[in-house]
Amino acid sequence: MMRLRLRRVACAIAVLALLVPTVVEAQAQPTTRPTVQELTSVRAADKDWITYGGSVFNQRYSTLDQINPSNVSQLKGAWLTRLGSGKGTKYRFEADPIVIDGVMYIPTGNDDIFALDAKTGRKIWEYFSDIPQVNDTICCGWNNRGVAAGQGMIFSGQLDGSFVALDQKTGKIAWRTQLEDYKDGYSITGATRYFDGLVFTGMSGGEYGIRGRMYGLDAATGKEVWRFYTVPEPGAIGSETWPNNDPDPLIANIWQRGGATVWQAPAIDPELGMMYFTTGNASPREGSLRPGDNLFTASMVALDYKTGQYKWHFQQVKHEIWDYDMPNPPVLFDQQYNGVMRKGVYEAGKTGWLYFLDRTNGQPLIGMDYKPIPPDPYPGASANQNASPTQPYPVGDAYVNQCPEPMPQFPYVADMPAVFSPRIGTSRCCCGQVTTAAPTSARRRITRRPATCSSTAPKPIKLRRST
Repeated sequence: MMRLRLRRVACAIAVLALLVPTVVEAQAQPTTRPTVQELTSVRAADKDWITYGGSVFNQRYSTLDQINPSNVSQLKGAWLTRLGSGKGTKYRFEADPIVIDGVMYIPTGNDDIFALDAKTGRKIWEYFSDIPQVNDTICCGWNNRGVAAGQGMIFSGQLDGSFVALDQKTGKIAWRTQLEDYKDGYSITGATRYFDGLVFTGMSGGEYGIRGRMYGLDAATGKEVWRFYTVPEPGAIGSETWPNNDPDPLIANIWQRGGATVWQAPAIDPELGMMYFTTGNASPREGSLRPGDNLFTASMVALDYKTGQYKWHFQQVKHEIWDYDMPNPPVLFDQQYNGVMRKGVYEAGKTGWLYFLDRTNGQPLIGMDYKPIPPDPYPGASANQNASPTQPYPVGDAYVNQCPEPMPQFPYVADMPAVFSPRIGTSRCCCGQVTTAAPTSARRRITRRPATCSSTAPKPIKLRRST
């Protein structure tokens, strides 16, 4: 029911406000902020939310204090604006709006973009995309997680593999670049980041066998400045973790469709000149076709943001076979460890841990143990999944219960594990407990995860061996 409600608000924006006297003010008008200086210096947002995550550090923190525990119960609706976009059930509404000088910029699941007066909801301008409605290669719903602003333009990726820049004051197209063809499985669903004359975006489509990548585009023209592949070609850094020399051509070339897509906005450290982003699951899910750790799937990757040059990586899940991608954007922070101030970065993983790393080199700040896991990774897997013998376990506590008890309304899903291995089905170890078989009642509650988490089922990846 909650998901259904979220989908329905995709065609409307609602804002809450405190019930306090209001003063009539001039209507908000678009400006050309933010400047590079603002993006470089701002760490905590205030009345403006100038970029995704509040700052290029992705900390999502605001210094505003008008709403607090003593008055939050007084919040009431201030206005509601119907956008006339994203009305169907295939659309999602996961975008974080940015707010600059009283103007809110927000996209919908159809990649339509709106500039609204944040005080009244008045539409200032609107842009309606012309993306093909026949696109059936989008996993998990039609979605756009957020736009970026810079150099007097609003930037956004689109589901057809294109990227667009709009005039910030009028919404008119300034330029448009076709990065990839949606017919080949590519789409852009992640939030966009602008910084220092460049626009950064990743590419989605791991469920359709694409090879992940991150782009740096010239913000003035849309021309590609650099491209970093998150699945390395033979001879590149990390390529030794793929079976490039296998005698079977299908396995030897599996890296060309290896996944590791990028659908979260990167964080940027202006002082270090580095950007940080997280990657998705490996493709295909069948691990017998891709022996090795399969870099840079399920990893955090650091690059030189100006050139796209590789700096370091940390892989949360080696040889990923559980759909344990890294779904959250990295967050940058500075913190003392043993009396020494360190530059850190962390991400909240699907494994249930927070991974705290030194953002200068990717080394763990607290500690990392590598522990063995069962050789049979999940029920129904083929005989040889090539599972990694060990996985990284961060020192410290998990942020969620990694071994929850089943509930009638939330049955176990047989092919989704808890801490790298599920508890039900065969002999496995979870949180120090071993179960040799599930009780009959529990077995009845096991359900297969549907082929998709969206209303439109993905096409299966067709893999053919050469003859």
